[in-house]
Amino acid sequence: MSNNEKHVKVLILGSGPAGLSAALYAARAELNPVVLTGMQLGGQAALTHAIENYPGFPTGVGGAELGELFQKQAEHFGAKVEFDMAHEVDFSQRPYTVKTDSGVYKADTLIISTGASSIHLGVSGEVEMTGRGVSYCATCDGWFFKDKKVVVVGGGDSAFEEALFITRYASSVTLIHRREEFRAGAILQKRAKDHPKMNFILNTVVTEVLQGDKLTTLKLKNVKTSEESAFETDGLFIFIGHSPNTEMFKGKLEMNNLGYIKVNDKMETNVPGVYAAGEAADPHFRQVITSAGMGAAAAIQATRFLEAEE
Repeated sequence: MSNNEKHVKVLILGSGPAGLSAALYAARAELNPVVLTGMQLGGQAALTHAIENYPGFPTGVGGAELGELFQKQAEHFGAKVEFDMAHEVDFSQRPYTVKTDSGVYKADTLIISTGASSIHLGVSGEVEMTGRGVSYCATCDGWFFKDKKVVVVGGGDSAFEEALFITRYASSVTLIHRREEFRAGAILQKRAKDHPKMNFILNTVVTEVLQGDKLTTLKLKNVKTSEESAFETDGLFIFIGHSPNTEMFKGKLEMNNLGYIKVNDKMETNVPGVYAAGEAADPHFRQVITSAGMGAAAAIQATRFLEAEE
């Protein structure tokens, strides 16, 4: 093996709740797992100001802080966390080959926990104002908009679910959708339309998020009339979908039509010894606790797989 080629029993791609939970379980099984952090240490959860629905933290916990605790616990039992990013995999023979920014890993088993990314609107000011009024997670940030005016963009189930969730806090929630009709299910639509705090603007897109210390104004455009307007709001929640970070596994692992990796109830993919956990394989729940559970399951299964080989 060359200098920059390392052999590991368990290689984990991604350092969110799924990856770090997998690392904890694999480390306790004395498999010396290596975690490649990817771009975002702690995954999407680390970008969240406060997580209030993770058990064991009655008053909530900062997203970055929780990620740090996950990491410390995994490292305490012998996991190694490397600031590195995978960009190519070869599953044609074992040990499997993973090429990264820093070199090459040969892995007996692989746990993919590369997560997902919120789809962005791609308008001016959106990135700059994220965390200052722009959010992609109602359960994370809704509480910070107590008695404030909020806009939600989207038309599917998640946009409606999140908008209804935000009504617990906000004084008003205006749902903006680019089409004439919503994709969301009938029951959700009825609940939203019956809700006294909910308003709707159809056939309209957000074209700009005005920048400042905090969010105050959005620019809107009616797609039918091309009429432009300014809309005052304290918050902008964007729910136009998630895309799993699974590009490098296309054609190598079975996926559904949205690009989520298909796993069975043991987190196994269609390639023996390759597992997937968290949002890369979860189009449904997308919670810290479910991702952590999937990560633990994947590591337990990888441990059994390696034991059976011995």
